[in-house]
Order: sequence, then C-alpha cells, then structure tokens
Amino acid sequence: MYIAIAGNIGSSKTTLTKLLAKRYGWTPHFEPVDNNPYLADYYADMNRWSFNIQIYFLNKRFKDIVEISKSKETVVQDRTIFEDARIFAPNLHAMGMMSDRDFNNYTDLFDLMMSLVRLPDLMIYIRSDIPNLVSQIQKRGRDYEQTIRIDYLEGLNKLYEDWISTYKGQLIIVDGDSTKFESNPADFQKVTDMIDAKLFGLFPMSDE
Repeated sequence: MYIAIAGNIGSSKTTLTKLLAKRYGWTPHFEPVDNNPYLADYYADMNRWSFNIQIYFLNKRFKDIVEISKSKETVVQDRTIFEDARIFAPNLHAMGMMSDRDFNNYTDLFDLMMSLVRLPDLMIYIRSDIPNLVSQIQKRGRDYEQTIRIDYLEGLNKLYEDWISTYKGQLIIVDGDSTKFESNPADFQKVTDMIDAKLFGLFPMSDE
C-alpha cells in the first residue's frame, strides 16, 4: 500500500510519518530537505529560485513515486507530488514569484507525469491554522525558514483547503491544532483508529 501525509510547512508531517512507520512497520519516505541544494537560496530570494526549487522537488518526488510503485512494502510518504503542483507552484505563481512562462512549463511537465502516477491508497491531511504553523516552524529552528512570510503560509493554507475539498481518493483529515499526536498517546490513538477504519474496516466500539 501507499500512504501519504499532506500538510503545510510546520504541520508535523515528518513527525507523523515517523510515528506511523514505527506503529505499523511501514517504510518511510521523507521529504528531501537538509540536502536540498536550493532551499537556503530559495528562502532568501523566492523570485529568483522558485522555478528551480519546484523542478527539484518535482524530480525528487517523481523518482519516489516510481520507487514506491515498484515496492512490495507498505510505504508512508512525507509530502506528495500533488502538493508541489497543486499548492506550492500555484502559490508562487499567484504571488508573482513565478512567471507565467515558468509556471506553464512546470504545469505541462507535471501533467505528463500524472499520466504515470496513481493516487495513494490513503491520503492523511494535517489541517493547521497559521499561528500553530508559525509556532512549529519557530520551535524546530531551521535558519532558512525564519524568513518565511505570513502571506506565503496563508496562500498555501488556502490552496491546501481548495485541493482537499475536491480530492477524489481515500482521505483522513487530522486537526493539527487540537490533536497533539506527537506528545499525547491518546491523540495518536485517535489517528490510528481512523487509519484502521479506512484501511481495514476496524471501527472502534461504540459506547451506545
């Protein structure tokens, strides 16, 4: 099976990926961040590096998808190729940080890739508001993320909601503001109960 974790910057996708990999014995695929050759330059000058970084992510994630499709293991992926194309690139284009020419070129390439890509067996979307995202970003203390603009995060959040509202596959939505799965075992159990119900049809017993 192919399980995907989606969510804005700072929504704790990586944390949930690690927890689920440990809980179910799934193979984790993490977002390429620390070894990304464009990331620091991108946050310093988004206009200059937006197309470069989006092509980098598209390339890496398409390779991941090909690898996942060949795997006999259940894989849980930290962020998906769909988010790059439906959220991050359109947000940069809408903010004037990616030209029409670059955006159209990027979109054509993505559409070609989509003819070879299937939806995950389960998409888990972590929904978080801006104050929570900012708190999480500050807490993890990555220098290059400290220059992220609030309007950039707001634009991403809107596009995430638009995308999720029309998503056609199996979907679970986790409230990242109230569900502290990283520190509260009971909250993590709520998440795994939803996963079990979707994947295996194991619904928790009702008190009624």
